[in-house]
Amino acid sequence: MQNTVIQKSLDHFKTVIESQLQRVERIKKSAEWTDYSTLEPIIIGVIGGDGIGPYIADEAKRALEFLLKDEIASGKAELRTIEGLTIEKRAEVKKAIPDDVLDEIKKCHICLKGPTTTPKKGDPWPNIESANVAMRKELDLFANVRPVRVLSEGIDWVFFRENTEDLYALGSQGLDVTDDLAFDFKVITTPGSDRIIRAAFDYAKANGKKRVTAVTKANVVKTTDGKFLNVFYNIAKEYPGIEADDWYIDIMTAKLIDTKRRTQFEVFVLPNLYGDILTDEAAEFQGGVGTAGSANVGKQYAMFEAIHGSAPRMVDEGRAQYADPSSMLRASSMLLKHIGQVEKGERLDMALDICGTYERKYRLTGRSDGATGREYVDYVMETIQAEDLKERWEQFTKQEKTG
Repeated sequence: MQNTVIQKSLDHFKTVIESQLQRVERIKKSAEWTDYSTLEPIIIGVIGGDGIGPYIADEAKRALEFLLKDEIASGKAELRTIEGLTIEKRAEVKKAIPDDVLDEIKKCHICLKGPTTTPKKGDPWPNIESANVAMRKELDLFANVRPVRVLSEGIDWVFFRENTEDLYALGSQGLDVTDDLAFDFKVITTPGSDRIIRAAFDYAKANGKKRVTAVTKANVVKTTDGKFLNVFYNIAKEYPGIEADDWYIDIMTAKLIDTKRRTQFEVFVLPNLYGDILTDEAAEFQGGVGTAGSANVGKQYAMFEAIHGSAPRMVDEGRAQYADPSSMLRASSMLLKHIGQVEKGERLDMALDICGTYERKYRLTGRSDGATGREYVDYVMETIQAEDLKERWEQFTKQEKTG
């Protein structure tokens, strides 16, 4: 009996190893980076997702249509609504991404995505893989980039979280050996580590940052985290003038709330799970995960999204129209910058700072005692149009820095 169980487990592990060896070869042969300046039209897909997702995605789409109205009118940009990435359809076909939806996504050069529901034990859905994880793997979106900025506290961080490896990559392929013994698999590869770490250093170099910090648990998880850290320091040698250091995930979660130490960090690079944990903690400093956007970038595709969940309770209680669209708007700003519309992205960022942090003429509470998402986006678009937008933003940020 025991021999049979062990052999079955070994067969499963063999399949996992074979698939990962094939993935390593695909990484090594991956295409060059997409040059968005050569695309006409640039096709932007907008995916609603689950729960409050369609509501906040629609509002973000309105903002993008407003900001890109000239490009859309001239045929240089096209926005498409992609339906079907819902938990109901995913459960029906028992796939993280239905085939027809994935086909539509691949027809776009870049996507803006609302939150999606990932089933957990006890939910009324089959145990399908996270749509986010599946999309990152299908489109090879290896870099999850999350900025966090709070000027009054000296915080200006950018996180580069590896997106396609670590525990999440094989989260649906774990193994119940017996009722008493279960395994999950953590995978770190040299080429996978190389490209995310290099992206972090390239960003630091291009943006005048002086420090890149790796976050691992390499003192305990010696083989996989150890590989990530070895690659980190090898690449760091190619970037003289940029300080490279590393911290363990447990103490780093503490240092983010250390007011003396946290202002010294600039760019972080992390494996998948640690990146998920630390970026959610970091988002709390600028108002919570509902205010933070996220980029998922690969060489051929990119997807931008909110970092929070789908909040089905808000829909059940009839409050979805009061959902805060700020996270999707921040993601939209990152999308605009990624396709070369840097000035438009910066104007959206400035307007969001003014509307959400400084003036706050509309209060978003998630309930009927606050503004609706539509009212708030109207306020943001009105602010973007203001001739004195930059002057107002500079005045507010100057006051914030000086207290």
